Amino acid sequence: MAGTGRPTMAEIAKEANVAISTVSKVLNGHTDVSAATRSRVERLLAERGYRRPRAVRRAGRGSDLVDLVINDLDSVWGLEILSGVEEVLEAAGHALVVSTVHNRQSLTRRWVDSALGRGSLGAILVLSELTARQQADLDRRGLPIVVIDGVSQPPPEVASIGATNFAGGYAAAEHLTSLGHRRIAAIGGPERLQCTRARIAGFRAALEAAGVPADRALVRYGNFMHEGGLRGAQALLAFPDPPTAIFAGSDQQATGVYEAVRRAGLTIPGDVSVVGFDDLNFAEWTAPPLTTVRQPLHEMGVAAARTLLRIVNGERLESTRIELATHLVVRGSTAAR
Repeated sequence: MAGTGRPTMAEIAKEANVAISTVSKVLNGHTDVSAATRSRVERLLAERGYRRPRAVRRAGRGSDLVDLVINDLDSVWGLEILSGVEEVLEAAGHALVVSTVHNRQSLTRRWVDSALGRGSLGAILVLSELTARQQADLDRRGLPIVVIDGVSQPPPEVASIGATNFAGGYAAAEHLTSLGHRRIAAIGGPERLQCTRARIAGFRAALEAAGVPADRALVRYGNFMHEGGLRGAQALLAFPDPPTAIFAGSDQQATGVYEAVRRAGLTIPGDVSVVGFDDLNFAEWTAPPLTTVRQPLHEMGVAAARTLLRIVNGERLESTRIELATHLVVRGSTAAR
């Protein structure tokens, strides 16, 4: 077998000519594997000196659980990430335990104890704040983690998945300036979030590149939800010289901007052009269809799950940080000024 050091589940599966999920089932004592296949896999595990990762050895037989901790599942955004995680784990023969933190950004001690108590192989944290103390505790107790779009940039030793948020914010503002807009506003998500700060930074960089003055009064912050976009846009449209274009930090906030424009007796894109962020499945069905920055949410879930399983299997990561590309999708909500 190629390579040095401890063999991985993937290498064992390749040599045994079986799926990785089959190796996982043999390791965890599942009965739905033929006797011949089980014997071949067990022989290779012994010959190659395979050692289970710490979490698996602690949990013992039957441990195939992976945890997903997410802020909430009330949005299409969260469901897109969940679908990507589930796709990978199901193919690998692992079960998923989902916990919601309900707008609490940090993990609770109770959750940590619960995950360790049920022998979780590892955890994927979505929009969760990981303190240095929690990180040290999880590492000491052998629970691997992967962070998706954390509140802040995790330390380099913690695997994390994100999108090119700066580039996405830049593309949104660049599109609007190319259409001739000069009074351009932005409504970000919560200001403390890393992804919000990156999107607004990209937005401002594009305005500067186009020679458009950056007016701090035209940047507001919301909660990524409809009501945040509604409140922010109502305040912006009440200015004596309101913006002719608004970049919303999420598609859901963009729906709030749509409502604020309607209440003001204005039209999209005739009076106000709107750009969202995410490209959720409803974006093309809004009236007018929403121009937005596509964030590969499903793919981010896939990448997070694959990365976690690589860590669990003892594989070396080429990089602990993965950023997936965003790109602008132009539809009917933007027009030349």
